[in-house]
Amino acid sequence: MSRYPILLLDADNTLFDFNAGNRRAFAEVCRVCKLPDSDQLFHAYEKINDELWGAFDRGECSKDFLVVERFRRYLQRFGLQADPVQCNDIHLESLKTNTVLMPHALEVCRALAQSHRLYIVTNAVAAVQKARLAASDILPYISDAFISEEAGASKPSVEYFDYVFSRIPDAAQENCLLVGDSVSSDMRGANNYGLACCWYNPQGLAAPDGLRIDYEIQDLRQLLSIVNE
Repeated sequence: MSRYPILLLDADNTLFDFNAGNRRAFAEVCRVCKLPDSDQLFHAYEKINDELWGAFDRGECSKDFLVVERFRRYLQRFGLQADPVQCNDIHLESLKTNTVLMPHALEVCRALAQSHRLYIVTNAVAAVQKARLAASDILPYISDAFISEEAGASKPSVEYFDYVFSRIPDAAQENCLLVGDSVSSDMRGANNYGLACCWYNPQGLAAPDGLRIDYEIQDLRQLLSIVNE
């Protein structure tokens, strides 16, 4: 009997390769809106995007504001002419088709689903997450997906996890493990709710101060030995 029969899995950059999809979506925005495209410009956009998602995790802005504001700030910074609303629409439509998975995500989900219940916990845009999951090879192994827009709250808030736990049969703090790459939403969320957590850290970043991290992995296959102890 596994110590953690219920696994709460983050989506972006834990199961899905969001970075690859994000780069492709940025290129599509540039193509349609006739904007310059380079890796340097993409990294500048990424920085703005990351800053706004950090603000979202801290409860400082809404997702509807974030997804348009990131393009408004980017366009303003480089003096580019385009409609930030249109840029965001193009970007999200492109992301819907991104079903590229992180290394070993499919084999790990397939193996874990034989003995565990797998649930996705995500702050991703609902329309993107639903379309992506529906077209993904991991769909048969996922029991359900809990998206912050539908929950009316987001990771790392207690209210988000209240929503999740109200919809998972037999879920309790002691029988769930949260797995994710984000310190600010996943690890902080697990700490806030008293859940065991596993930090997926393929880049080998330094662990932050002030957070409990129960497990740390660089390869998703390492999760198998943790949950089958």
